[in-house]
Amino acid sequence: MPSRLDTELANLPKELGKKEIIPVKDTAELIQLIRKDSLQFGIYIPGETDACLEEKEPVMLSIFFNGTDVGMIERAKAYIEYVSEKLKKERYRELNIKETALTPIASTYRNIASNKEMIGKLAGGILPYIFIAFGFLGCMYPAIDLFTGEKERGTIETLLTTPVPRWKLLFGKMGVVVLSGLLAATFALLGLILSIEVFHLIEDPEFLDVIHEILSPGFILLLYLLLLPLTVFFAGVMIPLAVRAKSFKEAQSVISPLNIVIVLPAMIGMFPGIELNAVTALIPVVNVVLATKELIAGTLEWSLIGLSFAVMCGLAIIMVLLSYKRFGSERSVL
Repeated sequence: MPSRLDTELANLPKELGKKEIIPVKDTAELIQLIRKDSLQFGIYIPGETDACLEEKEPVMLSIFFNGTDVGMIERAKAYIEYVSEKLKKERYRELNIKETALTPIASTYRNIASNKEMIGKLAGGILPYIFIAFGFLGCMYPAIDLFTGEKERGTIETLLTTPVPRWKLLFGKMGVVVLSGLLAATFALLGLILSIEVFHLIEDPEFLDVIHEILSPGFILLLYLLLLPLTVFFAGVMIPLAVRAKSFKEAQSVISPLNIVIVLPAMIGMFPGIELNAVTALIPVVNVVLATKELIAGTLEWSLIGLSFAVMCGLAIIMVLLSYKRFGSERSVL
């Protein structure tokens, strides 16, 4: 015969999630079923449960779960806490005790941050991460093809014999690389907007209003102002490597690992507690991520945004000069 606790667990509300109660004969079978993933977790209810409830004594439950299954222990705790609170209120009524008499402090927590600030701080690191990853990949293959690829095809010699200054050739090729990176980031942004507007992946009206407020023309313009020197920096890093490489495969094997070096700093923006300040504004890639995060949250400081932009512009100029030096070397190009 099921105990009172069995009945309460079987009648949990739908708000706690879909559930199915499966009785087992002993804990050995229970553990075996959990290991086979036939059960998410198990609750051992002792035989003297009803007697303990009648005598107002605590019932000692044992919860069995697999620690490698994320979220199972939290789900089990939610079930037990719901039943415990229900039985506790029944005891208060039976003992003629007011629940408020046992609650000396009643706290109300009020979040003063706006929805825009919450989204910016919690998920603001994802958007620049996507742009940086796509921008880097968008620069990589054109850089390899326009420099190493031409060396393999034997067309670089013909190009260099034309009466055009070497720096103009470099800037033309670099312009294609930078434009390709910006286009990749643009298509990533368009894909994000289409997924929200066309495929309706987000249906909460309040959340949609915040998204529309964030993806304003002003935000997109500021975002591209930060992405432009970053993309030029990417191109300036790749071009000397592509110029030095002898084959497409060699260039790809040298430049591809840089993706990890670039993506790891970009992930820092997802970590809580890391904010844009005078120190982080000096760290390349990280400053762009954190600045974008502040833009999304609407908590930006123009001095720090300007410092981040100036740092990336300075690094972009340095890498352009390095690319010019490499491209101007006959030994590297031919």
